[in-house]
Amino acid sequence: MEQIINRLALLRDAMKREGISACIIPGTDPHASEYIAEYWKERQWISGFDGSAGTAVVTLTGAGLWTDSRYFLHAADQLEGTGIELMKQGLPETLEILPWLATQLKVGDRVGVNPQMFSVNSYASMKSELKLNDLELFSIDLLARVWTNRPSLPLAPFFVYDTQYAGKSTVDKLAEVRAEMKKAHADVFVMSGLDEIAWLFNIRGNDVDYNPVVIAYALVENDKSTLFIAPEKLTAETSGYLKSQGVQVEPYQAIYDSLKNTPTSKAVLVDGGKLNQGLFESIPVDCALRNTMSPVFKLKSVKNEIEMAGVRRAMANDGVAMTRFFIWLEQNLKSGSLSEISVSDKLREFRSEQENFVGESFGTIAGYAAHGAIVHYSATPETDAKLKAENIFLLDSGGQFLDGTTDITRTVAFGNPTAQQKTDNTLVLKGHIALAKAIFPVGTRGSQLDILARKAMWDLGLNYGHGTGHGVGHFLCVHEGPQSIRMDENSTVLVPGMMISNEPGMYRTNEYGIRIENLVHVIPAQKTEFGQFLKFETLTLFPIDQHLINFDMLSNTEIDWLNDYHQRVYNTISPKLNEYEREWLSKKCSPYISKI
Repeated sequence: MEQIINRLALLRDAMKREGISACIIPGTDPHASEYIAEYWKERQWISGFDGSAGTAVVTLTGAGLWTDSRYFLHAADQLEGTGIELMKQGLPETLEILPWLATQLKVGDRVGVNPQMFSVNSYASMKSELKLNDLELFSIDLLARVWTNRPSLPLAPFFVYDTQYAGKSTVDKLAEVRAEMKKAHADVFVMSGLDEIAWLFNIRGNDVDYNPVVIAYALVENDKSTLFIAPEKLTAETSGYLKSQGVQVEPYQAIYDSLKNTPTSKAVLVDGGKLNQGLFESIPVDCALRNTMSPVFKLKSVKNEIEMAGVRRAMANDGVAMTRFFIWLEQNLKSGSLSEISVSDKLREFRSEQENFVGESFGTIAGYAAHGAIVHYSATPETDAKLKAENIFLLDSGGQFLDGTTDITRTVAFGNPTAQQKTDNTLVLKGHIALAKAIFPVGTRGSQLDILARKAMWDLGLNYGHGTGHGVGHFLCVHEGPQSIRMDENSTVLVPGMMISNEPGMYRTNEYGIRIENLVHVIPAQKTEFGQFLKFETLTLFPIDQHLINFDMLSNTEIDWLNDYHQRVYNTISPKLNEYEREWLSKKCSPYISKI
């Protein structure tokens, strides 16, 4: 607590020297990453709050920390005694950051932000909104002046991601990117997204948790491409590889000078939703700008055949790990010694035994009973619930394999489920099946399909508050755009090769949560006189708990889908199991006889 108070005092001294009346400090990095390196955890350093979502705002006389309902209790505990007020986002009485600042500051005051931590688009939006209240947005990195003992940037070497997994060489990918640049009439493309850089240059690393990315920037031009990366991260092998692909290498921070030296005759392509304002300010003002979605963002969302073959291998191995884990869970549940954290650790152990396993794709969400109703729950030593042979358990987890990325959620009954639990779970399953079976014309957006997953619940006045599907990378980020399936409009259409989750849910506060998640792959369906149609291939391979299903609520078509799915699960996974494991899986995948 005292440490945070001292840090706030140092920041306010720096603010006074620069004539800054308020400072906004988000929990992000210059690459718009979901997971960030210790070096960039500025919000955590200044506030003490270590949640994944939140923004700190410091004025000369006060401070606030904005976060969502997942972290209300956690944040309140960590902020206690610091003088930082918890601002609970989503509650009607809580002002958002900029309106709050308008009540705290006077006309003409300056609001300081580190421009590296905000995208071009968000910076422009903030500037406009503040101007309406006669406040000025000012680019300044104040934390660099007061956080003097910050950790160093990760310097571990990265590795080459072989084309036996990637399916395409960097040379081929660069040709595709340049073709897109030509369509946009752009000469220079500025890249800052770590997942996009990893995909384009076929490199992987361990610079952040869960996502196998490498901290770097890149420039793609018509006649050359440059990777900006710390020299310490290069080896003889990776240097030789990059050279063989025609990629030049410069120090990480050298991109600023490279951008400043861009000829004004060049048109520069930027993705304003991702590129940070700090880099953007280095582009000569006389250069023509093309602010549009990154071409790599779109290209990497469409998996090639080699990538998809790898994903199917990864799914089979993941299914084996899940099978062995749930056998172990059933055998040890009645001991009373299992907890949310201990079973998460054990699941990781089972996954690590599988071929080509590299790590988890995100922090496992293991929510027993009431904790399952917290959508993005993360067990801590303080909240770690013991598992009992009663109620239901939600487990959302995933792995990073060289072959691909997995993400699966299963909800299982530990005792005899109630009628309401079975009804709720069956409604979720009906939505899951409706989406899995969807056939839709080319040009369809995810927002047009979202209702399929919700219709059975909507009919009864029920709903869930999260999206139904997010894109998934290939041995990259488990959350990948631009595709999605959700109620919010998204102009991106679904095309063959895209991988996306199918995860409707149901959450009863303080009781339990239910979610059924498989990953699916967009593939061609039939072509008719009305055009080409598409459908989903379900990729994830693990049984859905039939003990939690009210089969009277399912149609014969839905039961047929479930039986076919379970047959495919058994056929694919069973050859990798021993006799006892096959017998267990056979029972879990046993067909339900359709109603006459």
